[in-house]
Amino acid sequence: MILSATLSKPVGTISDILGNDFTRVKIRRLASSSSRAGEAYFAEFFTEKQVFHKRMTESALGEFIDEHAGKTFRSCVIRSDDKEIQILSNKKGKITRIERAVSAPVMKNVGTQRKNRIIEEGVPVPFFVRLGVMTAEGKVIAAKYDKFRQINRFLEIVDDILPDVMESRARDGDSSPLRVVDFGSGKSYLTFAVHYFLREIKGIDCEVFGLDLKKDVIEYCSRMAAELNLPGLSFSVGDISTYSGSRSPDIVVTLHACDTATDFALDYAVKRGVRAILSVPCCQHEVNAQLSKLSDSCGSPFEPLLRFGLIKERFAALATDAIRAELLERAGYRVQAMEFIDAENTPKNLLLRAVRTGRIPSDGKTGASSLMAALGISQTLEKLLSEK
Repeated sequence: MILSATLSKPVGTISDILGNDFTRVKIRRLASSSSRAGEAYFAEFFTEKQVFHKRMTESALGEFIDEHAGKTFRSCVIRSDDKEIQILSNKKGKITRIERAVSAPVMKNVGTQRKNRIIEEGVPVPFFVRLGVMTAEGKVIAAKYDKFRQINRFLEIVDDILPDVMESRARDGDSSPLRVVDFGSGKSYLTFAVHYFLREIKGIDCEVFGLDLKKDVIEYCSRMAAELNLPGLSFSVGDISTYSGSRSPDIVVTLHACDTATDFALDYAVKRGVRAILSVPCCQHEVNAQLSKLSDSCGSPFEPLLRFGLIKERFAALATDAIRAELLERAGYRVQAMEFIDAENTPKNLLLRAVRTGRIPSDGKTGASSLMAALGISQTLEKLLSEK
């Protein structure tokens, strides 16, 4: 099974053959959760200034490689589970095929395989160096390795939703820069990482904006973005509940926005038809406080869940996220609840990944409303979405 393919070194007549002056094509296999209708591969066609996207079935990929590897593109590298194939051609048109067995690299003195990461160790990344994650030589600092892993994991999730976002933009004829808003950006590790991933790795023209309440943090991030000369990256001091941007974003990120700040971010995203939402909720005090009143009443069927503080806190968080997930589905999003990072790093590791489909469920189910009624609680996102 092909995992990836890269075609480069195009012939001079590339525009006549494929309709554009493509410099290279990168194709990768999608995660099973992101593939649809047998289209298991995502292709990126790069020109000097643009990138075009297309999904492919396995048979279409095979046909594309047969037709263009070593012909339209003089260099092609194909990677599968167990081998790497190089297809090369010289100026006279002679095609050479080289195969070699490969295996995943193994960490020295460790019996587990090293995971291929979007941002690899060993190549210095300027913002990582400035934020103290890497040395000037590109070595990840030991104390920051968990942060390095978390950032890479988040970029994998962004990479998974990117095909849907780019296809949605193409359908709408949107050729403006891809816009990402990070609510509660804090020290902005992820904000800088998303900008680097989109612009430097994916070659996508983008505008990434970070919003946070802390003035000193925003000033530091703004200064660093300017000093590193990072176009399209900006920051501002502001409150999520009152923010209104001049142009609706394509992707909204909200990681660890405290309590109902997450609800205001989700409400903002839904009402502006944002194409994708990535949210890691935090500190769900709202429902927990209401459950404390319920636990004082007699005869509640939920009493066993409310007797112990830690269990009640976790139950409140799960109930809150379940309500949010269904409300997003009712607003026309395909929603997945997934683990962001290992629970050993933080218990607040549940991520809601929502991609807009525009399809509103017609089954009439109101599980979120029933749950809130049974618990005798209200929830901010439900109230916000009910407002015009």
